[in-house]
Amino acid sequence: MTEPQAPDQAHSLRVLHINTQDQGGGAAQVARNLVGGLRSRNVSAWLAVGKKYTALDWVLQIPTQNNQSYWAQMCLWLEKKLSPWDIRMRGVGRARRLLRELALGPDAINYWRKVEEFHYPASYALASLPSQIPQIMHAHNLHDHYFDLRALPFLSAQQPLLMTLHDSWLLSGNCAHSFSCERWKTGCGHCPDIHIPPGLSRDTTAVNWQRKQRIYAKSQLYIATPSQWLMKQVEQSILAAAITEARVIPNGVDTTLFCPGDQIAARRSLGIAENTDVLLFAANGIRGNAFKDYASLHLAIERIAKRRSPSAHPLLVLALGEAGQTEVWANTQLQFIAHTDNMQQVVQYYQAADLYVHASKADTFPNTVLEAMACGIAVVASHVGGIPEQVSDGITGLLVAPENSQALANAIETLFAQETLRFAMGQAGRKRVLGEFQLSQQIDRYLEWYEAILDAQRGAPRIAIKN
Repeated sequence: MTEPQAPDQAHSLRVLHINTQDQGGGAAQVARNLVGGLRSRNVSAWLAVGKKYTALDWVLQIPTQNNQSYWAQMCLWLEKKLSPWDIRMRGVGRARRLLRELALGPDAINYWRKVEEFHYPASYALASLPSQIPQIMHAHNLHDHYFDLRALPFLSAQQPLLMTLHDSWLLSGNCAHSFSCERWKTGCGHCPDIHIPPGLSRDTTAVNWQRKQRIYAKSQLYIATPSQWLMKQVEQSILAAAITEARVIPNGVDTTLFCPGDQIAARRSLGIAENTDVLLFAANGIRGNAFKDYASLHLAIERIAKRRSPSAHPLLVLALGEAGQTEVWANTQLQFIAHTDNMQQVVQYYQAADLYVHASKADTFPNTVLEAMACGIAVVASHVGGIPEQVSDGITGLLVAPENSQALANAIETLFAQETLRFAMGQAGRKRVLGEFQLSQQIDRYLEWYEAILDAQRGAPRIAIKN
């Protein structure tokens, strides 16, 4: 999507989006696409982030420290004064760490208890970051050490606060996805895996869950999810008590950018031989991503390589999202490609592929699946989370049981063997994206909701809007 310039004439609507970062990962892409799309329609929109990677002037860096108490200032001043003595005197390093912790004030106790960290005072002053006070705040991911969740009651009392969930962290005592565990419904505790991202050093999931419950009880939130699957989880969670209104609004992709193209030209540009079967998988940090299923994908490729006829076209598997050494089996190669923010090049990888595979253990509504479908590529994906709401099994692709390398290999081989079916599925996928999952439709749905929320606040009659 082309980054829009500041509008010549601002729309009367003012919206501040909030996310962990402005680049890297699905939530960042969704937030940037929404803000960019709103600005292209002359809406005054900004994105406030904990980590800023781009130079976009409408992306605002949230200060890491502000409104520090006198106590915090004194602790940090003393810690700085001790710095020259760090390597000269034993114990100074420990003293400096203690002073930094004491600067947290009462939150130092939570830090020592290893509960989720919420000490980010700048969260209370987010409305002052843009050049104009926003009428609506729209939050995305709030985890990853930049936002004080305790600010939700205050922020939601100042102006309408809409939150789009991209994972399940707000519902649990730690994890972004709980897999088969359902302790998030009843209070967490006795966590089967405290290392599921964001991760904890000790099991404080019950305490974290109770803190969130108390915060939500004092908040008034508008909740959006991209999938019905995640909305059902929200309805069974502690977050349900805070909901003023909830809607399912699917993610959308820019179908003018992600579109079918000349496969031969794309392969020539990327240095891929024409007479090659190309399988693509894209994810952020493929091998180390706890929610993707690289292990099953790797086993599936090994199975395919062993069964593949020596006379068949060479098989090239492109793993886009992580650098690594190419692996080779007979006439099959697994090539790792580093993450890139060059969207034109990303589109070329889709256009060069014969088939897109998305092996996953947990997923909400992955953008990459929509991007592949928009490019007219058939999809083989795991039947988890919100993916079945994207891929129509047998029509736009094939769904397989998660963590089942045999089923994954069989589905991939089926579609490589049936070119006509694969092509028809790709066409059906493009048609489905055009009908339901365009970025312009996603922006329309949020714009309509913003206006309805503000109309309700002004006491105007509400107009029923369908999801």
